[in-house]
Amino acid sequence: MNIAIFGSTGGTGRMLLKQALDQGHNVTVLVRSLSSIKSERSNLTVIQGNVLDQTKVEAVVKGQDAVICALGTPPFNRSKLRANGTKIIIQAMQKLAVKRLVCLSSFGVGYSYELLPFHYKYLIIPLMLRYVYADHELQEKYIKQSQLDWVIVRPAALTNGEHTGEYLSGAAATSKNIKLKISRADTADFMLKQIDIDDYLTRSSCISY
Repeated sequence: MNIAIFGSTGGTGRMLLKQALDQGHNVTVLVRSLSSIKSERSNLTVIQGNVLDQTKVEAVVKGQDAVICALGTPPFNRSKLRANGTKIIIQAMQKLAVKRLVCLSSFGVGYSYELLPFHYKYLIIPLMLRYVYADHELQEKYIKQSQLDWVIVRPAALTNGEHTGEYLSGAAATSKNIKLKISRADTADFMLKQIDIDDYLTRSSCISY
């Protein structure tokens, strides 16, 4: 398949890029600096630009079968880059008739907030991740308002662990027995699976061990 990945230089984005290329997909990425991508694979196209540049985003989206969004910012960044960038991606997809969007959000957004432990609700999010969660909430709002075939992925706390392919998703990932963590590699695994299956179409899915 032809896949566009936004946020390919972040922690989860790098896993997405590697796995997508290894699976033989033709991947197009948008990066601010060409030096941030080391791969020279024949099935990789790199376009330099900014996700807030509509023209560049359209160049990445054009001709794709699916778009994966893994945009990120530092914890105290107030720019709402995730939401604003995702809105531009959605507009490009609508204009170019690309329907499938898989987007990285976070465990704790939306209904999953009630599933968080006390220290996340009243310490970690208010003190460290307030802007991150506000950004994700707005990002998800834009996605749900679109007419796209979307899947929102809400991983638990991300780690640099191995790619196991074994994790819980959907209702199973909201039980009281989950570990509230998952590797970036396994998050990428789940996200890539959503590009051509409809199990979670127009739904938000938590994932965790």
